[in-house]
Amino acid sequence: MTEIRTPLRRRPAQRRSAERVQRMLDACADILDEDGYDGLTTTRIAQRADVAIGSVYQFFPDKRAVAQALALRNLEVFGERISARLAEDDFADWSDTVGAIIEIFVEMHRTVPGFRVLRFGDVADVHLLDSDADNNTVVAETLRRMIVETFDLRDTPGLAIALAISVEAGDAVLKMAFRSDPAGDPVIVAEAERLINRYLASHIEDS
Repeated sequence: MTEIRTPLRRRPAQRRSAERVQRMLDACADILDEDGYDGLTTTRIAQRADVAIGSVYQFFPDKRAVAQALALRNLEVFGERISARLAEDDFADWSDTVGAIIEIFVEMHRTVPGFRVLRFGDVADVHLLDSDADNNTVVAETLRRMIVETFDLRDTPGLAIALAISVEAGDAVLKMAFRSDPAGDPVIVAEAERLINRYLASHIEDS
């Protein structure tokens, strides 16, 4: 997997410019919640962020690039919240983090503007985060790096595959949870955790 590339045409050099870019991302999130990705346009982003349309194009070539920047921000927030939880709690084993990670994901789905629509980018492009890897692979790689560092694990191909499968399975079941309940059906969320825990337990026993 290649290093994730920024969607920005240029990086904001001043604080005011950086704050303007964040307003654009906030506007993108609000529009996604209201009208989905199909309702997103650069003109609406400019209007909602109270900036000139030229300011949008100064940093982003199109609406996809704005969505990409928002998806990357979502991934950054997700990683920061997981890192904080790993530092706070005393997990006996890396597989015990499953419940905490799912809890963070569900909470972001409920509270972070735009996340329930965009999440990590699939609504726009399955390769939104990285042109050489699908979005779930990028998420799995992010989790792998954190888990290896926190628990001082051997970074093996088997671990990478186990986490990739866990992310794919969790993604599918959690989508089901939010289809049946906008807040996430708690029964299905619990089943997602149980499914992944059992899979990882069998993986650990076999390895």
